[in-house]
Amino acid sequence: MNREDGSTVERSSATSLWASIKESLQGSEQDFTDGSLNRAVGLLAVPMVLEMVGESVFAVVDAFFVARLGSEALAAVGLTESLLEIVYAIAVGLSMATTALIARRIGEKNERGAAKAAVQAIVVGIATAVIFGVAGFVFATDLLLLMGASPATVAAGASYTRVMYGGMVTIVLLFLNNAIFRGAGDAATAMRALWLANGINIVLDPCLIFGLGPFPELGLMGAAVATTIGRGIGVLYQFWCLTRAKRMKVTRADLRFDPGVVTKLLRLSAGGVGQMLIATASYIALIRILAGYGSEVLAGYVISIRIVIFVILPSWGLSNAAATLVGQNLGAQKPERAERAVWITGIWNTAFMAVVTVVFVWLTPDIIHIFTTDPKMAPVGIESLRIISYGYVFYAWGMVMMQAFNGAGDTATPTWINFFCFWLFQIPLAWVLARPLGLGPTGVFVAIALSYSLSAVVGIVLFRRGKWKEKKV
Repeated sequence: MNREDGSTVERSSATSLWASIKESLQGSEQDFTDGSLNRAVGLLAVPMVLEMVGESVFAVVDAFFVARLGSEALAAVGLTESLLEIVYAIAVGLSMATTALIARRIGEKNERGAAKAAVQAIVVGIATAVIFGVAGFVFATDLLLLMGASPATVAAGASYTRVMYGGMVTIVLLFLNNAIFRGAGDAATAMRALWLANGINIVLDPCLIFGLGPFPELGLMGAAVATTIGRGIGVLYQFWCLTRAKRMKVTRADLRFDPGVVTKLLRLSAGGVGQMLIATASYIALIRILAGYGSEVLAGYVISIRIVIFVILPSWGLSNAAATLVGQNLGAQKPERAERAVWITGIWNTAFMAVVTVVFVWLTPDIIHIFTTDPKMAPVGIESLRIISYGYVFYAWGMVMMQAFNGAGDTATPTWINFFCFWLFQIPLAWVLARPLGLGPTGVFVAIALSYSLSAVVGIVLFRRGKWKEKKV
């Protein structure tokens, strides 16, 4: 091949790549049960990753502004989020079931069945959000005290906690509606909804926290108000899109309560909620251990976790491609294609996280110092971020495996993996390393890295056995 021919091929490849990216962002209708799997993963992964990038940018920006209010405010956010993790667990568990059910119906070419499942999922989500939202709003102060918050932290964070629980329905529905779009293969709409919600929040955050321009100065509570407004507008956009969806349009005929579909959703979501609650309870237990070392240590850990989320969420977004492809291809009676999709997604995710590992281990102090240079908080954040980063490559495979099981409707297997790796391994190890062995917070960080790495290894072993292919949804 001469130089001119080589240049032509390179230009053609670049053009083709850009066309694929553009197509994935526009959300053109695709049949993911046929054709190139690499292309299918790419079309789903690009908007899914960008969706989670939007969420991770929000987490980091939020931490950036809240950190200006001091360690007590940041500790209050960390404790509130640990409490909200229970609700997140329920929302994500229900979302897993929703994605699996809708993806299976789409694979079967049963779009009406998918639309009916979407409506039933929204009904269950609203009911759940109202119950937990009211309880959290009323008992906000008591919940913070239960988590070991100091009087100063409670004073700084009670209003924040109350507003976050009061806006619970926006949290649940934003998760749930995007799960509907992902199950249908419309990842682009899910991306746009989250970017809209988080974009509004990022703009309002400094305005409401510090009282910029005509906005009132609400302090920490302003962060919660900004989050709730942003998510609320995102949910309204999602509902608008559901009535105009390309792949699965919800009509008036679908707006009827269906006990059979609700029962199936609850049965499927039980495993999803279980696996998330186990992981959440472990997270809360670790927060409780760290809280005993003071608000500065807790605040440093919160900063590091926000940064970890910055890269974990895009990686999780890429893993979501595996859930959609597994569900749709099992619905189309193509289990071997579903399995190949998982391995391809895993390779993509590992490559991404390997790059992140190098950057984070090398530049840890510089990254933490963007958020704080406090002599007590910064060293904790640096140590936490560096230790947790060593396990990123394992986390990449672990997330893909979990999403593969969930996409197949096998939510029980990840539940047992989480139970073993977090409750029976992570929590006891963190306590032993921190307290009896005297490593303090360092022991907790080591336990986190080891437990997530172990869950990845166990997940791969169980996935290779192939029992998930037999799951009926």
